[in-house]
Amino acid sequence: MKSIGLPQNPEDPPFWRVKRLDEMSPAEWESLCDGCARCCLNKLEDWDTGEIVWTDVACELLDCDTCRCKDYENRAKTVPDCIQLTVEEVNTLTWLPPTCAYRLVREGKDLYWWHPLVSGDPETVHEAGVSVRGRAVSETGMRIEEYEDHVVTWPGEVPESEEFHHDSR
Repeated sequence: MKSIGLPQNPEDPPFWRVKRLDEMSPAEWESLCDGCARCCLNKLEDWDTGEIVWTDVACELLDCDTCRCKDYENRAKTVPDCIQLTVEEVNTLTWLPPTCAYRLVREGKDLYWWHPLVSGDPETVHEAGVSVRGRAVSETGMRIEEYEDHVVTWPGEVPESEEFHHDSR
């Protein structure tokens, strides 16, 4: 069986280096998600300025330990404002994390070493401290007024470490 991430011929570049987002198959598109779950964190928008800030409050469907959606296939029915990323969304959303593979590919950059497509291990995103594991709380039972007490900046940042440097394509 052929792996989605790395080509069978080691001399061929991986798909994310040669394809635009709109050229990817559904399987390639889905595999770009590194499982960090940063996009599953609630954000607050200042109605006057339009500024968006992150919170550490996760969607009710996010399992904060595994960083996976508890009902991925039906998430839009349960959470109507769940963003289902499309090429158009990736091109227009300003709040996508700087570590997001969709954003990186759109910007012509390579994936980080900890991305499962590069490392071959879905745990590296957690081991590298990129995911929300251990840093997010569920919105279940929380009042919206409490969200302001949970404003954080780390989801919009790239972790500071020499290990995270990568080159453009």
